[in-house]
Amino acid sequence: MKKILVLSTFLFISITGAFAQSATDKELIQLSMDKWQWMSDKNVDKLKDLFDDKAKFVHMSGTWKKEEELEIIKSGSIWYRKANVKDTAVEIFENTAIVWNRITLDAVVRDQVVVTEFTVTEVYKKQGSTWKMLDLTFSSVRDSHALKK
Repeated sequence: MKKILVLSTFLFISITGAFAQSATDKELIQLSMDKWQWMSDKNVDKLKDLFDDKAKFVHMSGTWKKEEELEIIKSGSIWYRKANVKDTAVEIFENTAIVWNRITLDAVVRDQVVVTEFTVTEVYKKQGSTWKMLDLTFSSVRDSHALKK
């Protein structure tokens, strides 16, 4: 009986450890959530610090660089009113990380309210003690789309 209890405890700890998020995963998920809030708030000062100077942004209507993205957010030509994040996955490769968010985006685009399902891919690189965003890509998907983890 004692052997079974010890084995069961070990198995439980092993399984829960395998599914637990690392501190770095949690940090990146929080950074991604903060980014959605900053975009909603049109807080270009915070976003300017987050976005690498060579960052690229891929939307349904085009691709642009950091300064263009910041101007679009500041001017409100795209207002990211609310990103309802339904699922998130993180993969880390040394000092590079990819964060995928499956979202429903409530936005105003050129004065039109739009609600769209996306999988958003965010690429980050650790620079010193901070993460910088290198890429943000929106991919239109069905609501039934699921992230593979």
